Amino acid sequence: MPLIKENPLGPGRPRVQGHDERIIAAALLLIDSNQRVSISALVKESGVSRAAIYRRWPSLADLIAAALDQGRNYPKVDTTGDIKETLFTMMFTHGEESRGKTYSLRRFRKRLELSLADPDLQRAYWNSHVKKRRDNLLAALETAKRRDEIRADVNIEAALDMLLGVFYYQLVVRGSSMDDSETKQRCIDGFELVWKGMK
Repeated sequence: MPLIKENPLGPGRPRVQGHDERIIAAALLLIDSNQRVSISALVKESGVSRAAIYRRWPSLADLIAAALDQGRNYPKVDTTGDIKETLFTMMFTHGEESRGKTYSLRRFRKRLELSLADPDLQRAYWNSHVKKRRDNLLAALETAKRRDEIRADVNIEAALDMLLGVFYYQLVVRGSSMDDSETKQRCIDGFELVWKGMK
């Protein structure tokens, strides 16, 4: 996917309110209709000028990553109580309550399809969205480590990969639904197994 070069003239005029939303909406329209996302197509669909798009995102990959992340939340972790119970509730209770309301499985699968086909998009999505979303979860695991709820030698990056990875495996590899009771139980068992290994 061609990158948008940084604007050599700097930021220029102030941003017009509503432009970001129109550009993102146009990108999602193109994505959802399986059309190629290009600057020309975005200008046509959004009615926003090419220059305005250049001012907002350093690359086309960053713009598409922002569009694909619409509807995702940055989890807040309450670390005042037991960390294991808090994370379990977030993953198996709050996750179920929000699933499909703001971020559909269809959009999730489309993100995987596009990012696996384009390493630039994959890196942009990781750096601008996934890493930030993980920060609170990693901080919670660090808190658990300080409280001796998990071992001091636990690699929390690897631990979080494993805790979240069980969900991805069900959805991506198995093609299962989280509404399926057996799938949910596998995830619960995976969570418990990882946590047991960290204690």
